[in-house]
Amino acid sequence: MPISTDHIRSTLNGYLDVHPEDKPGLARVLDLLDTHADLASRKEFRAHATAGAVLVGPDGRILHIRHLALDAWLLPGGHLEPEDGSLLAAALRELCEETGISSESVTSAGPDPIDIDVHFIPANATKAEPEHQHVDFRFLFRTETADISALQTEEVTDAAWLLVDALASRKLGRRVWSALR
Repeated sequence: MPISTDHIRSTLNGYLDVHPEDKPGLARVLDLLDTHADLASRKEFRAHATAGAVLVGPDGRILHIRHLALDAWLLPGGHLEPEDGSLLAAALRELCEETGISSESVTSAGPDPIDIDVHFIPANATKAEPEHQHVDFRFLFRTETADISALQTEEVTDAAWLLVDALASRKLGRRVWSALR
């Protein structure tokens, strides 16, 4: 069953109950939901939901992937698919697809996102996509293996386990440090 607008709204509201300080940065997302925008559709170019994974390895490092199209080190993640039952499930699927890590070797740290990040995506003429924003629901996962068996070469050129301090967002870094304690 595809992810519904109600699931996105519920997840966002639950997140804001825990992190009310993030509400100003998510106000536009709330406004879009109020207009009944389908944030689960990647064709909603005002903004659409994506799901990301913050994977903590056995030594406390965070898995990063080198994204082919953006030529940047990012956390694993991506667009929602019709078969995704939840944002958490989408994050796990994306993590496994992009890295080849087995879902059986990954444990979710909880059902709620550790962070929701809204970021700009440049236009992509190849995909006929205008510039838009991603609303990235990021979930924390743990693993006892550092084995990355098969990168999804259509989207990923490399992978590396980096220190928490390498996370682009200081806010996310603080939240990961807190969760690891």
